[in-house]
Amino acid sequence: MAAKPKMLGTRGQPEQTRAAILRAAIREFAGEGVAGARTDAIARAAKVNKALLYYYFKDKETLYGAALDYVFAGLTKRISEVLDRELPPCAKIYEFVGTHFDYIASNPAFPRLVHQEMMRAGRTRSPHLKRIVERYLRPTFGRLRGVIEEGMARGEIRRLDPAQVVPSLIGLNIFYFTAAPVMRLMTGEDPFTPEHIRQRRAAVLDFVAAAVFTREPGKEAS
Repeated sequence: MAAKPKMLGTRGQPEQTRAAILRAAIREFAGEGVAGARTDAIARAAKVNKALLYYYFKDKETLYGAALDYVFAGLTKRISEVLDRELPPCAKIYEFVGTHFDYIASNPAFPRLVHQEMMRAGRTRSPHLKRIVERYLRPTFGRLRGVIEEGMARGEIRRLDPAQVVPSLIGLNIFYFTAAPVMRLMTGEDPFTPEHIRQRRAAVLDFVAAAVFTREPGKEAS
């Protein structure tokens, strides 16, 4: 007789249990949206019972908001580590794009979850979008704008509108992962193999260097 899957508890491992619930929730919400997601499916995937799930998160909407925070807080932390480094603007933007790509590649459900939230906010009022913008997106956007403006002043970055550059850089990374099902049908190949991920990352960085920079990162003007 097959052994039952081990269930997580609260004693001695509350953070592990909470993280397991959030990871399962991200996958469920990314695939089904808030309306279609089922808390029993999340509990089952996290190997907890529903009572324990509701111990950590009072309802599905609270869990959904926590899942969004989990994704954006992790991304903001990674990006801030890059923006805090003492690098020339050109190199800092290059590192930002690579770090952003790596974060998404670590879990392709992340951009699908964000896409679900954007669609939801377009249809109905989202109780989370304003918080996400104020807490995570606006500060990061402001810092990136500053880096781009500094790069333009130093002659490392072409004269461009930062308000257009930032979403373009992000879109280069996100589209590949949200469009993966279409890419699979068009090419007949799995876009998520390590080799395809490596190729896409290199292509994105090459495109950014050609489209945004006046010279390659690390090279002095002649």
